[in-house]
Amino acid sequence: MNFQGTVAGRVVSGFNGRMLRLRSSRLFGRVVRRYLTEVSYTGRRSGRTFSTPVAYKRAGAVVTIQVMMADSKSWWRNFTGDGGPLTVDLPGGPVTGHAVAQRLRKNRVDVTVTV
Repeated sequence: MNFQGTVAGRVVSGFNGRMLRLRSSRLFGRVVRRYLTEVSYTGRRSGRTFSTPVAYKRAGAVVTIQVMMADSKSWWRNFTGDGGPLTVDLPGGPVTGHAVAQRLRKNRVDVTVTV
């Protein structure tokens, strides 16, 4: 589903922008970065580079991104099947890993990134 240019798209873009500003703020940034990151990837069909803020959990070399309301989002579809490269902006700096998306149930997908 492509929201670009719609009212919903403007709302989502505004929300994402505020989340990224909060993540980089002096007052709250250190705490927010533990739970919110920005992922960057190249679209399989378009070849364009995209970035989006996501909530994440990290356990050693594995970063897990739980995609809620997955059916209304499209970015995770770039990592179905064999997956692909994804850059995660972690507190220590950006790292690139291999991401694989797995549908757990309707409207719920986990993207597992091995860094």
